Amino acid sequence: MSDRGRAPGAPGPTVADESEAAILARILPLLPAAPAATIGPGDDAAVVAAVDGRFVVTTDLMVHGPDFRLAWSTPWELGWKAVATNLSDVAAMGARPTALVLALAVTPDMPVASLEEFAGGVSEAVAALSPGCGVVGGDLSVSETFTIAVTAFGDLEGRAPVLRSGARVGDVVAVSGVLGEAAAALQLLFRDGVDEDGVPDRALTAALRKRHGEMLAAQFAPRPPVGDGVLAARAGATSMLDLSDGLARDAARIAAASGVGIAFDGATLGRDVALALRGGEDHSLLATFPATAELPGGFRAVGRVVDPATGALTCDGVVVDPVGWDPYVGWDGGRG
Repeated sequence: MSDRGRAPGAPGPTVADESEAAILARILPLLPAAPAATIGPGDDAAVVAAVDGRFVVTTDLMVHGPDFRLAWSTPWELGWKAVATNLSDVAAMGARPTALVLALAVTPDMPVASLEEFAGGVSEAVAALSPGCGVVGGDLSVSETFTIAVTAFGDLEGRAPVLRSGARVGDVVAVSGVLGEAAAALQLLFRDGVDEDGVPDRALTAALRKRHGEMLAAQFAPRPPVGDGVLAARAGATSMLDLSDGLARDAARIAAASGVGIAFDGATLGRDVALALRGGEDHSLLATFPATAELPGGFRAVGRVVDPATGALTCDGVVVDPVGWDPYVGWDGGRG
């Protein structure tokens, strides 16, 4: 996994030492341009082309404390993750990501160099996950709590959006991406990446990175299968969503919206079925396809859509509670 980025306490001028214009002058050249933008950063708003007259739009917040810890994540990783989580939502509609708007509220003591590293994470995530997308604008402010807000836009390219409400009895339930890996990393961090008072610790986390770097990458810098969203739409996916809150909770959303039940095959969910069902933040794609469809890209079958009379959600015939990731449950108000 990447260990890029310095700690927020690194030397150099802080946000409080520089004007907004000076900070933006350092950050903007590092961000990827969006070919879909006919007017980019520099005016009061950007103008982004919508080829068929429609566009997909989504937004997401990451707040220091419930959503990330600076003692654990580097600025580069936060930039990557902020992009990845939004690109996966666009992909889940069957759209191709085209543009991002990025807003930051940063602490006055944050080094400007850390914001440059954040921008580097944004740029590399876009290049790796959705080439052709880019940043068209945003905002910068100061706050006692570091907060990241990203709005993402996508092009349906003439296709109908893939909703949560289209699953039908007999459809194949399929996943593209990992299951439970981000949650496993988070369990490790809360067990071995905190001090005796339970506060996230940078030195302990550095030691974990040396031993479990690839495992922690699933939490710090997820790699959602963004391109598979378009492939799923082209293959006739009847429903789809981003697995941000865990397979059980998110599958229950498809079941409720479509008025169906979903039956999982535990043997397809990996070694830790409980973590696959209830762990969140994988940002994989969950979709349903007609039984005759050939599964596209990295999709693999994990179950079937069934009559709701059999139970809204089951795994190997056992009813599954629709519980999963919730950043505020159990949060003690700490940041770290």
